[in-house]
Amino acid sequence: MASTQARIGQQALVALDVALRVPCIFIIDAIFNSYYDPGSGWAGAMGKVLVRVTGVLVSSVVLLLSQKALFKFYTLFFAVLLGMSAVLINYYATSHIDFYSAYYKAALGFRLLPRNGPTLWMGMAVVQLIFGIGYVFLLNLQSMFAALVVLDIMIPLWGMMIELPADVRQLLAVFSGLALALNTAVCLAMRLKWFYYSCRYVYLLVRHMYRIYGLQLLLEDTWKRIRFPDVLRVFWLTRITAQALILVYVVHAVRRESGDATGGATDGSSDAQGYLLSWDVFWDLTSNLIISGCDSTLTVLGMSAVISSVAHYLGLSILAFIGSTEEEDKRLGFVAPVLFFILALQTGLSSLDPEERLVRLSRNMCLLLTAILHFIHGMTDPVLMSLSASHVSSFRRHFPVLLVSLALFVLPVALSYALWHHYALNTWLFAVTAFCVELCLKVVVSLTVYGLFMFDGFSNVLWEKLDDYVYYVRSTGNIIEFLFGVIMFGNGAYTMMFESGSKIRACMMCLHAYFNIYLQAKNGWKTFINRRTAVKKINSLPEVHGDQLTDIEDVCAICYQEFATSARITPCHHYFHALCLRKWLYIQDTCPMCHQRVYVEDDGRDRAAFSNNNGGYAAPQDAAADGPPAQGENQHGQPVAELLANGAAGGAYAAGGPAELDNELLEDNDSIEYDEDEWGTQNGSTPIEEDYINDDTDSTED
Repeated sequence: MASTQARIGQQALVALDVALRVPCIFIIDAIFNSYYDPGSGWAGAMGKVLVRVTGVLVSSVVLLLSQKALFKFYTLFFAVLLGMSAVLINYYATSHIDFYSAYYKAALGFRLLPRNGPTLWMGMAVVQLIFGIGYVFLLNLQSMFAALVVLDIMIPLWGMMIELPADVRQLLAVFSGLALALNTAVCLAMRLKWFYYSCRYVYLLVRHMYRIYGLQLLLEDTWKRIRFPDVLRVFWLTRITAQALILVYVVHAVRRESGDATGGATDGSSDAQGYLLSWDVFWDLTSNLIISGCDSTLTVLGMSAVISSVAHYLGLSILAFIGSTEEEDKRLGFVAPVLFFILALQTGLSSLDPEERLVRLSRNMCLLLTAILHFIHGMTDPVLMSLSASHVSSFRRHFPVLLVSLALFVLPVALSYALWHHYALNTWLFAVTAFCVELCLKVVVSLTVYGLFMFDGFSNVLWEKLDDYVYYVRSTGNIIEFLFGVIMFGNGAYTMMFESGSKIRACMMCLHAYFNIYLQAKNGWKTFINRRTAVKKINSLPEVHGDQLTDIEDVCAICYQEFATSARITPCHHYFHALCLRKWLYIQDTCPMCHQRVYVEDDGRDRAAFSNNNGGYAAPQDAAADGPPAQGENQHGQPVAELLANGAAGGAYAAGGPAELDNELLEDNDSIEYDEDEWGTQNGSTPIEEDYINDDTDSTED
């Protein structure tokens, strides 16, 4: 129970912290969007610029305050606000001769205060007493000063109750306000020491973090500490809600004045129907809200924060639906808003005219939707490959992933059909269509590889060509994706030169050319060279088949399966399946058993003897036909089957291979060094005991 209350209290503090930072964003946004008139003279222009800069600086400082300092700042701010309100009420009340009628009328036609004098004075006394107590409580004044402050606030009201002359009442209100202002100034001056030490502490802390962690970590820490995405999200939603209420009120006011709401009828049902908005009015209101929701840089950031929240929960829902637990797949809430903000900056969204801004925003959202679908495919593809390669037969595990894959194929087709049905061909429509076709191609490639793995899983015979088929399918998809990247680069170049060129677009094109064209072509060519080299190495090794396989009486150390048709012999006289060894050679050029190089020149094969990883004697190359190595010599190596059985059956390595596995194997290969002279000396001089040969542990002696 206590922990629940503590958690609720902590969440309340977080919500209050975010709410108190939102007004700073409103002030900065209002300053940037306010009209600036330069024709008011030199002094007036400098004064306006100074006011703007001061407002932005003060709001920025308050926005970056720590939680404790922020609460203290707002405590002083609300105390000053209560004091000003009390002074203004006293001055306004004593300045009106017709006291009753001044408080009887209201802007909206409601009777806010009673008409008779005693009741009105009593209500004002209660309000002023509340303001005085709140002022004293927020400034934490002592009892004697607190009583004097409350008395000072109530004196002008007493003068009105005893019907003093108007000049005397105004004089009392002025002196009361001056006394309260003097007390406020003294209290704020006494807290200047706290303000100085707070600013000095923040400065020292920022300088310390900058020197130790650098600018990037400092910005990240500040971003998280002030909860800037939440602040932007609350700012944008509050702004849109307020504008929506104002627009709805204006629409109903216009209807009420023109008589269109009831059409002259007086029945209640017509009045009720007048509050309902027609579809055209609703669409106009929504369009106006969307247009005003991205009219400045801060509002675009707020919209990005809202998109981040929606994309984050969408990604979590899809991950829970397909049963994935990868942490890297939870970055959709970061990728989507960054892409939206870059598109907004690239197209100059906030500086466009209202109608053109709405069109550009809809186009950017279409591009963002295709990017989100591509990211979702990146989330589902590993799960699909894992289920197919691990031979999971549960329909409940396969159905969600297949359903999401089907949706990823149908949605781009539907989007492309709708856009081509309503718009003419242009560079934007061409880009969206290309992204949709590319996504459909990725889905087809993933489902094809999934089908190949599932067919191999239900087959009782080893499918040696599976790796080649997977490589062909993925390579075809990668080549077509590379061609799409080149085409999109040309489309972007045409857009930049003839439609809307900008520095941000040029930077994005450079990044696209490097990551999606150059690196993809480089990795694809490297994969092709690695496969061709592995095939060349395999073909250079002698092959054992026929009756010789029955004499081996051993299994492949990679897949732990028996030799059915043929086997390849390494220079160190270890036997493997050709397919298994080729997958291993995609990663490194050493024997899985003894870490000797597999591919050597002809003069290196004339050596007299080799030693296996168990320390036993291996016959030279020419004696391979005399008989296989003893049973058990080849089955005590490293469990390389676990390294290769990651759910890809060689397909992942054909497409480039996971970098982590590659690095681990390379580090393992580099950590064990063998000297050829030492191997020869050991084999030629020291007899090996039989119990050492039959030992089941792999040992390496320096």
